[in-house]
Amino acid sequence: MILNKDTAKKTAELLLQIKAIKLSPNNPFTWASGWKSPIYCDNRVTLSYPSVRNFLKEKIARLVEEKHGKPDVIAGVATGAIAIGVLVAQELGVPFVYVRPEPKKHGRKNQIEGFLESGQNVVVIEDLISTGKSSMNAIKALKEADATVKGMVAIFSYGFSIAQETFDAHNLDFTTLSNYDALLEQALDSNYVTEKELETLEAWRVNPSEWNQ
Repeated sequence: MILNKDTAKKTAELLLQIKAIKLSPNNPFTWASGWKSPIYCDNRVTLSYPSVRNFLKEKIARLVEEKHGKPDVIAGVATGAIAIGVLVAQELGVPFVYVRPEPKKHGRKNQIEGFLESGQNVVVIEDLISTGKSSMNAIKALKEADATVKGMVAIFSYGFSIAQETFDAHNLDFTTLSNYDALLEQALDSNYVTEKELETLEAWRVNPSEWNQ
């Protein structure tokens, strides 16, 4: 679910303006998974724009407190959500940790970097939710460290059904500032795409793994 429609559209507008999200229905991108996609999202771009990153920091911090109360710790999912997670933790005045995709193979072999005590309440920050696999991997590591995961907040979600099903199966509460539906609405309102291109973008989301141009 999204925070609210106004915030969702404003977030989408900012991400389009700074090209953190690029839409190219006529010349699709190829994801690392091999999927062809008319959209590419890299929210790390937001870090280069102070006004945008401040907007995201403030909105996410407010959302965390509204949904979950002030947590003991904010956890960012590496690598994309480390920086925004730090900003949110700073805004809330709480400690920060980040979770690697897997434990390091040297040194202390940590998967969770930073100080985390058993039983602490944690809210997880993500920059982008696609299938939900990396998010659940991080949450699994936190739970294995005896943290109490209160929920997750992300900047943007593609809204894939597989992600929703995964989170529901694990009873995970998650909220995003914006999502694919709000993005398409904003893109059309701002003449970023045509009605014909909108049809292509909508068709992709129905079956992204088998979509082609």
